[in-house]
Amino acid sequence: MEFIILAEVFKKMEETSKRLELTKLLVDLFEKTPHELISKIVYLIQGKLRPDFEGIELGVGEKLAIKAISKSSGIPIKRIEEDYRKVGDLGHAASIVLEQKTQTTFVVEDITIERVYDTLYKIATLDGPRSQDMKMKYISSLLNDANPLEARFILKILLGILRLGIAENTVMDALAAAYTGTKENRALLEKAYNVSSDLGKVAEVTAKKGLDGIKTFQVTVFNPIRPMLAERVKSEKEAMEKMGNKFAAEYKLDGERAQIHVKSNAVKLFSRSLEDITRHYPDIVEKIPKNLKVNDAILEAEVVAINEDSGEYLPFQELMHRRRKYKIEKAVSEYPITVNFFDLLYLDGKSCLEVEYTKRREMLQKILSENEFAKLVPMTVVQNDNEIEDFLENSINSGCEGLMLKMLDASYKAGARGNSWLKLKREYKNELGDSIDLIVIGAFFGRGRRTGKYGTLLLASYDDQNDTFPSICKVGTGFTDEDLDQLYQLLQDKVTLKKNPRIDSEMEADVWLEPELVLEIMASEITLSPIHKTAMNAIRKNSGLALRFPKFTGKLRLEKTPEDASTTQEIIALYKGQRKVIQNQKQI
Repeated sequence: MEFIILAEVFKKMEETSKRLELTKLLVDLFEKTPHELISKIVYLIQGKLRPDFEGIELGVGEKLAIKAISKSSGIPIKRIEEDYRKVGDLGHAASIVLEQKTQTTFVVEDITIERVYDTLYKIATLDGPRSQDMKMKYISSLLNDANPLEARFILKILLGILRLGIAENTVMDALAAAYTGTKENRALLEKAYNVSSDLGKVAEVTAKKGLDGIKTFQVTVFNPIRPMLAERVKSEKEAMEKMGNKFAAEYKLDGERAQIHVKSNAVKLFSRSLEDITRHYPDIVEKIPKNLKVNDAILEAEVVAINEDSGEYLPFQELMHRRRKYKIEKAVSEYPITVNFFDLLYLDGKSCLEVEYTKRREMLQKILSENEFAKLVPMTVVQNDNEIEDFLENSINSGCEGLMLKMLDASYKAGARGNSWLKLKREYKNELGDSIDLIVIGAFFGRGRRTGKYGTLLLASYDDQNDTFPSICKVGTGFTDEDLDQLYQLLQDKVTLKKNPRIDSEMEADVWLEPELVLEIMASEITLSPIHKTAMNAIRKNSGLALRFPKFTGKLRLEKTPEDASTTQEIIALYKGQRKVIQNQKQI
């Protein structure tokens, strides 16, 4: 299949922000795609080559790409850099340069999707002392034969800047429409995706076998399951209203959520965002098989940094020292951990996802041999406000954030967020009563001592009904100089020329950013806003919700995807909760 077909679709996608149009473009593309190619096209649409948990990254920098463009076109590097500065997009700059190329290629090979994908895969898997030279050779070979439009998108994929505003839900809508006749079957595809975390595989099976094939998807060790998420509640009373009069309460630890896969003595760990984090925890790989009486299993645990002398839990930020690229052994010795298990998803050949919570907890207790390194998260069954309050106090005194509240008869809903899991955190001395996790969608240039950095950030919540990121506030307080330096570096590769179609904001930022980075924010309260789009028209016509006096807490939530951020429904619930508090105070 010719790559120009895909490149032309990408161009049309860049020109629209309407989800229905994007979906139709995908449906038309999928209907003309050979079934054996559909998985590769789905990966390329997402700007990747394999599912995230396999860790296949292209690792091509701008300097190498510019050298390859120069080699293919015969145009000096300096001129290419000038064009890049003018348009701000290296892929676009490459298409301009190649229209003026001075070198002629006498033998031109076809640029097919197969060739592009296979070449990119070779580039991603190259290693060793000559790998950079070989990467440039492979890139040049593609650019020599590509027309300007093809070159533009080849480079965008290579550099990780293919930003089409396409979410996983949109891809699944299009797959369902193209191969099953209706978008209404998306739920079945989503269920398969939730247990496999591999959208390319879901696409391939749907194309070749239809719904019958999708229904055969099973939980598999070393393929991470998309984690179940929790709604938040503000008070013990609200928890009782939502959960009923008897449910489980677990300590909510301030660590890194890890999905631990074990088969014989082989161990793999995946983060909340399904990144393979095994290399950062060699101590878990070594020790955990000795603590588990299983042949194969998938478990969930909270990995927490501790003070080895006192056994005291340390904040999440301490654990991030484990995320080094180098000197991991040193980090392991300097930042000891405990592994605190709280769920069992698969055991000895059988999925546990449909098993109710109480049974999963019993099974977990039977297979785990506890010691100082591996423990069960403390849990009790509560039946009234006082019992929740007492257990919450114990949790806080132990160095935890709060409680996780779970329905006793609930199954594990992979990839879902609902009322069968709730999180209750420490009450703060403000009307809002909690921190909120928000996505950075834009930035404003700083002044004074913040010149040369971003002084203020535009933030959004996650609307899980519409799969969008509506704005909720600007934040410019709570940042140290070190924070601002770090954020500027982190956000540089997320800058986009146009607003991502999933961003819903009336406010114009100096710079638009890909909605990827999540920050923890505090605020004095939530107010109605005619400008911000979170919960627009939900409380009052022509008004959304915004944060008053927002402040950065110092926590970068690097373990969270943007879809894990605080949802519109959570913001609405917090707003309504604070109004009740204010009314009660007035009555007093």
